[in-house]
Amino acid sequence: MTRSDGEILVFGGTGFLGRRLVRELVEAGQGVRLAARHPRRPNWAEPQDPITLCPADIRDEAAVAEALVGASAVINAVSGYVERRGASFETIHVEGAARLARLAREAGITRLVQLSGIGARRDSPSAYVRARARGEAAVLEHLPKAIILRPSVMFGADDAFLHGLARLTRLPTIPLFGAGETRLQPVHVADVARAVALLVDTAAPPRRLFELGGPDVLSYREILARVQAQCHTQRPLLPLPFWTWRALAGLLSVLPNPPLTRDQVLLMAEDNLVTDGVGGFADLGITPRTLRDSLPLCLP
Repeated sequence: MTRSDGEILVFGGTGFLGRRLVRELVEAGQGVRLAARHPRRPNWAEPQDPITLCPADIRDEAAVAEALVGASAVINAVSGYVERRGASFETIHVEGAARLARLAREAGITRLVQLSGIGARRDSPSAYVRARARGEAAVLEHLPKAIILRPSVMFGADDAFLHGLARLTRLPTIPLFGAGETRLQPVHVADVARAVALLVDTAAPPRRLFELGGPDVLSYREILARVQAQCHTQRPLLPLPFWTWRALAGLLSVLPNPPLTRDQVLLMAEDNLVTDGVGGFADLGITPRTLRDSLPLCLP
């Protein structure tokens, strides 16, 4: 990676991917402007590390404009998987993404990486996925040369995915989404961060759409089996039809922070795999880590 003049603005720099991305950039000698509603200096950071904290909400026009002043490039890693009052999918993933791209263009910034997700399409039954697709389109409307990056489900040492599955292994019986045959390509968050850091570089490849998945295509049932082996447990698996999960998600929706949402159920009903004809790890010279090799470090 070539060091860019000026700081790279990372919106959502305190999130799961954002934290790893900030570290990736800093370790490459790049100055980083960490933007979030409540930014905080990473606990690994040394006093001399080039990190600037920037309190900014992607819903606030003035705050976004101020965060962009003097930045050389922008990464939108803002996440939001549950809708809350004043923070709907439309507000965060469509309007917020469009605002950031528009103001970046007005500030003379041409390099922007927009984080989305595999399967983003406007006709999805999931409101979350539809918003991601509209957000991609909104970004490209303002910055046609922006890079769209769609990772598969991400895992890492402090993730929600593997640790959530590990908690399930404590149950007497583990419920499955349907028959547990939905196929995924889990990808290590550090590999995604490395890819984003390369894509935001001035020497980024000409492709504008990248989908990043791990080297293995695994069913949900197979992933659970590997997690159980790592946790030294062996629980029976109980297939549950998706209508049962949708009903449960409906009941839990009244909670302030529901552990399961309708959109999460809808996402688990479809395969989440990299498609042909788009950029990937190979274009960036990255060999992604396997889930099998990573499990001992993620779930020690």
